[in-house]
Amino acid sequence: MRISSNFDSGNIKVISAQQPRDIQLEINKDNNSDFFQWFHFRLESTPFVEHKLHINNLKASAYPEGWDDYHAVASYDRQNWFRVPSEYKDGQLVIDFEPEYSHTFFAYFAPYSYERHLDLLYWAQSHDACQIETLGETIDGRDISLLVIGEPSETKKKIWITARQHPGETMAEWFVEGLLHKLLDDEDPHAAALLSKAVFYIVPNMNPDGSVRGHLRTNANGVNLNREWQTPSIENSPEVYYVLEKMRAVGLDMYLDIHGDEALPYNFVAGSEGIPSYDARLESLETQFKDALLTITPDFQDVYGYPKDEPGQANLTVASCAVGEEFKALSYTIEMPFKDNADLPDPHYGWSDKRSYQFGQDTLSAIVKVVDNLR
Repeated sequence: MRISSNFDSGNIKVISAQQPRDIQLEINKDNNSDFFQWFHFRLESTPFVEHKLHINNLKASAYPEGWDDYHAVASYDRQNWFRVPSEYKDGQLVIDFEPEYSHTFFAYFAPYSYERHLDLLYWAQSHDACQIETLGETIDGRDISLLVIGEPSETKKKIWITARQHPGETMAEWFVEGLLHKLLDDEDPHAAALLSKAVFYIVPNMNPDGSVRGHLRTNANGVNLNREWQTPSIENSPEVYYVLEKMRAVGLDMYLDIHGDEALPYNFVAGSEGIPSYDARLESLETQFKDALLTITPDFQDVYGYPKDEPGQANLTVASCAVGEEFKALSYTIEMPFKDNADLPDPHYGWSDKRSYQFGQDTLSAIVKVVDNLR
């Protein structure tokens, strides 16, 4: 029996693996950080034998409440990820599983590899409407890549979308993949309507270093990028520094920052109600956008989510708040679950890569509702 995580986004520490029913594991912390929750590893063992994998020390993880009612995902081919029976108790997640093949992959959510990220970028580049810009380099020397989609014009709105500031939130890049496939479909009416009125600036992965390293929440330096938007630096958070620099250079009329939430089993948005410049115009745009999403997809709801900030109490280090305040624009954080959508549960797959992909397409359709009113 062998357990390995020596691959893209791999993360696990083997404490003991002598008996199939008594495999003891722990999750490694993000580099220079106390955050940990993301895991991704391969089990090589005997098929059709019951295995019990114990992931320990989870009371100290970033979001202990995220383990309640959570089921891990597994795959034999790294393409189809399904849920496996898991139970959390007393700081330990126990995965009870009988593999059908000798090699099985396990992960916190369906992984989105760096190679797939590169494939997405260069697939997009093959469309006439899209160009890739390299804004700078990460700490580990990877490209900070921006997709510019549409023909720039002073009269067109500028819509920005960023994903995976927190690298373990892989559903965010699945979301962007779905959105891009719809936006670059020459026969899609929503895409045609939007590209006649707007240019899209999309960063599919804000944190490629953390993604490859198997981090949950931070970059190679152990910095949480979604707390860097007030004073980013090239030394600590070049990913935010270069993206914000580009936003200021080209302008911004709408911003969506795509994330995943460990604890809440719903899709929801978090607005910028607490920013100093929040007014009736921004409130109206938020309402229009949410109403459109509610109409388009039953996977979205507006009952459960984060508490709204009191006026003037927004955390301006957070991307959606900082950007909303600086550009006086509609600015939302979009959150998806690691668990399942409690409104439409799926016992086999839970919330999944495929549903994240579809939610990205649905969100693009909702932008049609607000694009004319952005400025």
